[in-house]
Amino acid sequence: MRVKIFDEMHEKDLEERVNAFLKKIDDTQIVDVKYQVAIANNNDENQIYCFSAMIIYRA
Repeated sequence: MRVKIFDEMHEKDLEERVNAFLKKIDDTQIVDVKYQVAIANNNDENQIYCFSAMIIYRA
């Protein structure tokens, strides 16, 4: 078993990276996909988003 973790500030960037990785492996290798969004405020009160995904797969 292996994991591949992706972390991007924009959801479309995450989507592109995950799709590019998924093209490289067979569908039968995928065990699970976890998705998470985190939001933080910096000192000037702008929100910072963090979109992440973890793919668990058989090598």
